[in-house]
Amino acid sequence: MPQGRSTQNRGAHRASSSRRRSTVSSVRVGDIRTGGIRKRAGRAWIMRFVAAIAVLAVLAGVGLFLYFSDVLSVEEVSVSGVHHLTAEEMSALAAVPASSTLLRVDAESIRERVRTNPWVEDVQIRRVFPHTLELQISERPIAAIVEVTAGEGGAIDNWAISKEGIWLMLIPPTGSAESANISPQIYDDASHVLHITDIPLDVKPAVGEKCTDESIHNALSIIAGFTTDLANRVSVVSATDTANTLLTLDDGVQIAFGTAENIRDKERICLQLMQEHPGQISYINVRVVERPTWRSTPSF
Repeated sequence: MPQGRSTQNRGAHRASSSRRRSTVSSVRVGDIRTGGIRKRAGRAWIMRFVAAIAVLAVLAGVGLFLYFSDVLSVEEVSVSGVHHLTAEEMSALAAVPASSTLLRVDAESIRERVRTNPWVEDVQIRRVFPHTLELQISERPIAAIVEVTAGEGGAIDNWAISKEGIWLMLIPPTGSAESANISPQIYDDASHVLHITDIPLDVKPAVGEKCTDESIHNALSIIAGFTTDLANRVSVVSATDTANTLLTLDDGVQIAFGTAENIRDKERICLQLMQEHPGQISYINVRVVERPTWRSTPSF
């Protein structure tokens, strides 16, 4: 065979082999494995998603069953934190419907009803499963007893008032038929708080209402503004008007205090005078804080 033709045939063979090799693609083993892992991860995610949906559906079904059934019915109303009120009074005031369950009970309506009582400052409602509704009451303490003239005969009614000036109740006389129906704590507290006397005759208290008399508010503000034990030593406040508010201490010393202004300065002056003249002072006047005066105890 001529050399030129042999060379031509070898070139054609190499070209044919090159075309056959160009049709074969290569894939790395790592790519195959990664693709398989991704497919399995995708299937696992779908299975987890379906399982989560199934769990949520079961929980929703259980929740609906419990909500509309009587399984968690309210069988007991527990009351705590009451001292001036009885648990029976609070339970009656709460008026929890007989058909209530712990899930369906209208806690906000109960809270509103309980807070209509002036003694109640706040109430927290807790669901104690499976059958108890707990009312945690925060009561208003008695800040003072206000002596109110009742009728034309000059009889005095004792009214309990809170520090905010809310009329809490008319305290019946000890030993009366009405006194048997109220908490003994009320009488105990009333015996340890100050009395506000000599108030204007037009003051007409009403349970649960806010006191509007300025002289009474002035007296309450003075006591609330004290920062020392002097507040605990005040037994009576004569509140004819704000300018002439007169405090009487437990040892008989009288303080013409006036308005509830410069309370700390007036308090400091009173304490300083009594410290400098122990047992010698019967009267202090600090109505004008820049010009305080005092009188000594009469000697016999």
